[in-house]
Amino acid sequence: MTCAIVSIGTEITRGELVDTNSQWLAERLLELGHDVVEMATVDDDEQRIGATLVRLSAQHRVLVCTGGLGPTTDDLTTRAVANVLGRPLVRDEASLHAIRERLLARGRTLSESNAKQADFPEGAAILPNRRGTAPGFAVTIDGVVGARAFFMPGVPLEMKEMFNEHVVPRLPEAQGIRRALRLRCFGLPEAEINDRLAGLEEKHGVTLGYRASFPEIEVKVLVAGAEERDTEARCRAAADEVIERLGKRVVYGEGDVTLAGAVGELLGQLGWRLALAESCTGGLVSQLITNVPGSSAYYVGGVCCYSNEVKVGVLGVGADTLGDHGAVSEAVARQMAEGACRTLGADVALSITGIAGPTGGSADKPVGLVHWAVHTPRGTTARHMVFPGTRHQVQRLAAFAGLATVRDQLVGP
Repeated sequence: MTCAIVSIGTEITRGELVDTNSQWLAERLLELGHDVVEMATVDDDEQRIGATLVRLSAQHRVLVCTGGLGPTTDDLTTRAVANVLGRPLVRDEASLHAIRERLLARGRTLSESNAKQADFPEGAAILPNRRGTAPGFAVTIDGVVGARAFFMPGVPLEMKEMFNEHVVPRLPEAQGIRRALRLRCFGLPEAEINDRLAGLEEKHGVTLGYRASFPEIEVKVLVAGAEERDTEARCRAAADEVIERLGKRVVYGEGDVTLAGAVGELLGQLGWRLALAESCTGGLVSQLITNVPGSSAYYVGGVCCYSNEVKVGVLGVGADTLGDHGAVSEAVARQMAEGACRTLGADVALSITGIAGPTGGSADKPVGLVHWAVHTPRGTTARHMVFPGTRHQVQRLAAFAGLATVRDQLVGP
């Protein structure tokens, strides 16, 4: 059984909006045992939407479509589907009531533009939207295959909730058992990861997939089988060997865990609190840490110490140290980390100082040079590297390298 994903919207075809829905849907469908073999993107044109649906419904059992269900004149998906089916649009009073109530809760009244969001092709199964004003719907498009087609809003939050609550229970039963396990990696290039895992697919009867999301690499272990216990066992065995070959310092987590989340989990286990002293990263590490729900339990705070005056006055970095070694140096990074722990009352501190570029480098200290240090109750560890890339890339690499070192020090030898 094959699936196709359709993204509808001129803002996508013009490059004004990045389509993240298709990526998420493909991963979820794969986890549910459905093969996504085609993705299509079409603009807000009624005829082209219809032609795309006709073509794909002749080849695939399942179509999952997003976009074009809004209240504006360029939201044409529902009408295009009705034309493909040869059915009239029918207003659903329950949906209309839900839309009216949602608008009233926002201090707005129902307009005819909003009311049209309660119109569906006759006979469609309606998919409620608890987050927005655009319900989805499901229909069967008769043809060579007889595709079951699902239509959801393009807003990611609304789409994901609708898919999990209303589409998943309506999906045709998958053939066979599928399992997928995602391993999050940092510290090795994609090519080297691929080389280290040579032969593993054949050994375990699995498929490996790689996805680069700068500066991380995700390794996905995919397994298909007829028996659930065997399929899960092969998936786990293959994943364990991936971790063994790459090393636990490279593979920092599974599934949706982030590097900052992995650090937070270790801090929680140890009962330690974290402080930050950031120069060239300008608060990026703090943002990564606070993106994790519950981080207030272990994150004390940070100092964005761009100037030498703040390094000296707030963190207690020695003026003589700055004079002898410069702001971008191991000695200063060490004193920044130790000062952050002392000033903010933390158990662990990460400091980062460097030259993000594109200017400011020299022969001795080129653009991309970053020093960072981690102070824990066990002592202070310092690292440095010359990172390639743009200013943004250098900052992001430095932030991740710093967090990786924190994790290493928390795990211990």
